[in-house]
Amino acid sequence: MSQDDKTNQQWGGRFNEPTDAFVQRFTASIQFDQRLYRHDIQGSIAHATMLETAGVLTTEERDAIIAGLNEVQADIESGKQEWSIPLEDVHMNVESALTGKIGITGKKLHTGRSRNDQVATDIRLWLRDEIDAISRELTRLQQGMIGLAENEADTIMPGFTHLQTAQPVTFGHHLLAWNEMLERDFGRLQDCRKRLNQSPLGAAALAGTTYPIDRELTASLLGFEQPTRNSLDSVSDRDFAIEFCAFASLLLTHMSRMSEELILWTSAQFNFIDLPDRFCTGSSIMPQKKNPDVPELVRGKTGRVTGHLISLLTLMKSQPLAYNKDNQEDKEPLFDTVDTVKDCLRAFADMIPAIEAKKDSMLEAAKRGFSTATDLADYLVRQGVAFRDAHEIVGKSVAYGIQQGKDLSEMSLEELQQFSDTIAADVFEVLTLEGSVAARDHIGGTAPNQVRAAAKTALQRVAERG
Repeated sequence: MSQDDKTNQQWGGRFNEPTDAFVQRFTASIQFDQRLYRHDIQGSIAHATMLETAGVLTTEERDAIIAGLNEVQADIESGKQEWSIPLEDVHMNVESALTGKIGITGKKLHTGRSRNDQVATDIRLWLRDEIDAISRELTRLQQGMIGLAENEADTIMPGFTHLQTAQPVTFGHHLLAWNEMLERDFGRLQDCRKRLNQSPLGAAALAGTTYPIDRELTASLLGFEQPTRNSLDSVSDRDFAIEFCAFASLLLTHMSRMSEELILWTSAQFNFIDLPDRFCTGSSIMPQKKNPDVPELVRGKTGRVTGHLISLLTLMKSQPLAYNKDNQEDKEPLFDTVDTVKDCLRAFADMIPAIEAKKDSMLEAAKRGFSTATDLADYLVRQGVAFRDAHEIVGKSVAYGIQQGKDLSEMSLEELQQFSDTIAADVFEVLTLEGSVAARDHIGGTAPNQVRAAAKTALQRVAERG
């Protein structure tokens, strides 16, 4: 058996027997990390460029390596590349393919670096691109949501606490509440991007390298703001992956809350909205069914994403410095989180602007449940009644309304005055649903003019992201 036959030829010099076939499959990551190929090649081109400026490679060697790497990428993208499990990961597969094309010069590429700083660099490059794609899709969702809110600024619906009718609001105001959640999510995502945008390349295995490398140069070539400051931390840090998954968990939690309301609102019991048929499915046995499968799936995928966050936190909680093989387990949860977030955002960004509000149903629902009771209490306070006394007066009025089957706005002046002679004919100005929402005329209030102004500001804020 030749030395190369004993085990992986890239690192087999120390070993006297081949790696067990099962262990090869068990420890390999090429099955899932091959999606990093473009960023692995991008990092390698920057590394080769830097090695030439440092005098480690000749100009001819650098050019041969870069040309070879571009050929490898073309082979991968055309489907010609055959991935090898014995070569373990995307890094070794790319390097082996490069050596096969340009010979011994390809073996010089790994000078001054390790797979430890290489994979840390690849993941940061990949996740940075994915964050930018997610930012665009999240922005698209917000634009559609805010546009719908602006269109529905006058649409009255019941507002709820404890899922019980509380006070009337507008549908537009409710949608802008959703947007506030997403706006915070967008901010968290940009914070995550800023912290991950540092280059670990040059940290090597854990202690740096003796070669005269220029880490500022590779950081600049790869679009990083700066190199990382400590080689031990550089190769072992996965905070950026955890932080992204924390963002994703909270984003999906928010989208799950939205989904729950969409599901309720499409039911016959609420009948507040209609979702286009293209976002729903039917039943195999009940022909009348129109199931809101998209929001249901988003609600369900929240647990999946939150589970990935817990997985990464558990992965890192007991690791000593520096790199450990455990860290290979960071990729599948991270990859699946990114894929899931992108799919959920795309579904919502397409679906939300297409929602049809059933205005009459919303208005009728707002008339039930004595949603203007607080307005009556506020009216009494403005007439000089202490709030606690006003609260009791309105409570008795509601009890009477329940007994008589009448909303407050449906009672006569004489009926209302039996609970307080302070009530006058002008009370009906505040007991109407329109009067109630219009009275909340302040920043953050549900008055239609405030909703339109808030929507305009929100759209401008989103547009300023570039």
